Amino acid sequence: MLIHPDRSLLLLVDIQERLAPAIDDAQQLIDNCCWLTDVANRLHIPVIASEQYPQGLGPTFEVLRRRLPDEQIFSKQAFSCASEPECAAAIEQLKMGQIIIAGMETHVCVLQTALELKQQAREVFVVEDCVGSRTPANKAAGIERLRQNGVQIVTREMVAFEWLRKAGNDRFREISREFLR
Repeated sequence: MLIHPDRSLLLLVDIQERLAPAIDDAQQLIDNCCWLTDVANRLHIPVIASEQYPQGLGPTFEVLRRRLPDEQIFSKQAFSCASEPECAAAIEQLKMGQIIIAGMETHVCVLQTALELKQQAREVFVVEDCVGSRTPANKAAGIERLRQNGVQIVTREMVAFEWLRKAGNDRFREISREFLR
């Protein structure tokens, strides 16, 4: 199945300041999430973010936070965004059948969110180069379990090209010039 720009939203899960130092290759993950968020914003794809217990883990990384209005960021205590009433309501209100997920940690909050959204009959895509865990083994185990449960594993470029759908137009040239070179 392809990702459709008019049926999808980008969900950034728990990309937080105090969690990041423990995440393997966190800076690359943050850079990739900023890139994907910028593409989404440019293409008018809705983006929402969650913060796991922000009192303890801090807010969403400032470089990402700047890219989102405050009303698109939801704090949560549940590991799954789909189990947190405010976050779940925001996802439901957008009425998008496809959810593209990026964030931390692959084997905990990303996994539980993706599996629960999949149980709700949504098409779920996890962006492999935009997720991370404290150890590479935990990330790999999370990705494998997601695959086993029918979650589509994609890369940020796959998402961008599927949102674009075709070349030869101004939208493609703009995104290509700014993000794909």
